[in-house]
Amino acid sequence: MTNESHPFVLALVQMSSADDPDVNVEAALDLCRDAIQRGADVVCLPELFRSRYFCQTEEHTVFDLAEPIPSPTTARFSALAREAGIVIGLPVFERRASGVYHNSFVILDTDGTHAGLYRKMHIPDDPRFYEKFYFTPGDLGFQTIHTRKASLGPLICWDQWYPEAARLTALAGASTLLYPTAIGWLPEEKAEAGEIQRDAWITVQRGHAIANNVYVATVNRIGFEAIPGMLETGIEFWGSSFICDPQGQILAQASSVNEEILLAEIDPARIEAKRREWPFLRDRRIDAYGGMTQRFLDG
Repeated sequence: MTNESHPFVLALVQMSSADDPDVNVEAALDLCRDAIQRGADVVCLPELFRSRYFCQTEEHTVFDLAEPIPSPTTARFSALAREAGIVIGLPVFERRASGVYHNSFVILDTDGTHAGLYRKMHIPDDPRFYEKFYFTPGDLGFQTIHTRKASLGPLICWDQWYPEAARLTALAGASTLLYPTAIGWLPEEKAEAGEIQRDAWITVQRGHAIANNVYVATVNRIGFEAIPGMLETGIEFWGSSFICDPQGQILAQASSVNEEILLAEIDPARIEAKRREWPFLRDRRIDAYGGMTQRFLDG
């Protein structure tokens, strides 16, 4: 029986990741249990939480970290979801086939079953974010995954900069856009551009909430992760996980340095109310948006 129209408590688990995947899984399970004790109905973990953020370099041996779905990791969290009667958003480094790997996001329902799967659509390729080496672009499209607690719109990190991704996911019926994330500062840029970068990241996602009248929740990792053998070169993940409402107001936000569990109530009735007051979806000119499917409009 679904209760998608009822309020629910969303928890974001902001955490650091160690070298050992088993250590990270155990830590994540413990943090999820803490969130459950605090009343969470839906819990979401950060992008690629099971390992260090390996995309700072290009190493073929890293593919050994990938798991097919279902996997031993999904089984552990499925058991917890079933035991506690909660929904879990679980990012996974997916091995789909030999040579085909995805940055994926599994939604586990309250009975432990797989409610749905999302594969990251936008794949970055920037200094220390060499994701195109590892991940095949997603082919499942933008979607809403319906669970017994909520209608969730799964997206991942680099997707969060694209209004098209947020719009299409909202149009599919999501009450909450979920963005597991691994983003941070390059130390050599932080002094000059760090606050500008983080503010832009927060602002664009609050804009998605406002433009679509939905909740937005973003969960990041924390900690400095050095490139192997280069102790002062790496990424300082900026945490700052947050949940905002359909008017972009921040309901809860984490620090940039601590492991934290954020909780906020998500009330789908507020989406209906705000869409009546600010009818952005009503006034869309869908007859005039054909150019959106072109790379660039020349002339």
